[in-house]
Amino acid sequence: MAEMRTEEEQIEAIKQWWKKNGSSLLIGIGLALALVFGWQAWQNHQATKQAQAAADFGQLMQQAQQASSEEDRESVTYLANQVREEHGDTTYAVYAMLILANQQMMGDGDAAAAAETLQWALEQSGSSDALSLVVRTRLARAQYGAGQYDEALETVRGADNMGAFESILAELEGDILIASGDTEAAEDAYLRARDAGGMGNVGLLQRKLDNLGVGGDA
Repeated sequence: MAEMRTEEEQIEAIKQWWKKNGSSLLIGIGLALALVFGWQAWQNHQATKQAQAAADFGQLMQQAQQASSEEDRESVTYLANQVREEHGDTTYAVYAMLILANQQMMGDGDAAAAAETLQWALEQSGSSDALSLVVRTRLARAQYGAGQYDEALETVRGADNMGAFESILAELEGDILIASGDTEAAEDAYLRARDAGGMGNVGLLQRKLDNLGVGGDA
């Protein structure tokens, strides 16, 4: 390969290369910088959103803990819905709906409203098995309290990877079946709950079996 003889020839070669490749090189550099700074901006935006969601949820928790009057409870409702509307894609929104549903169930309660609140929370609980099982259990109880027995059974039976919740959900299924008049199926559900062990109230569960005429050796 012949070597360039002069500095002028080298400069001329660089100029020619730049004419052919300079534009695409600049575009590539620009795109790379845009990606880097865009990613950093997105990360900063997400961090800011998470911080604001945490702050709003903290305010909700504080209000819920000290709520004693109707005005306080209205504030809880407002703050919970604010978290849902502004941070609906975060776990904070699911926890906010758990707080709201708990308030809706208190006192005389509005189980149907709580069920509606918890249905949204269940749909947003994502892949977190533990959280979705907590929401599912409370939703089934709210539906049961509202007399929505078919919906409650569907909620209970839709659980996957129940783990320690198996006994609780099976017992709740038995309660729903008793209320809907299917004592035979309720007996089977209570027995499954007893066999699963877990976090259920063993004494209360056995009393429910006793009421159905099922002894301890069944």
